[in-house]
Amino acid sequence: MAKCAICEKGAHFGNNVSHSHRRSNKMWKSNVKSVKVKVNGAARKMYVCTSCLKSGAVERA
Repeated sequence: MAKCAICEKGAHFGNNVSHSHRRSNKMWKSNVKSVKVKVNGAARKMYVCTSCLKSGAVERA
């Protein structure tokens, strides 16, 4: 789910690195909200990241 419908921003993967330099998997989730958005004049529910909401890429319904 955690993927923006506008910019396709999703989760990023990497490593947690401890002080002794042991590595374990880490995941950074994007800040995605379920929002009612105007699409072609009609209201639709979509998953949109907060950076798209802030920039005005979508119009809330």
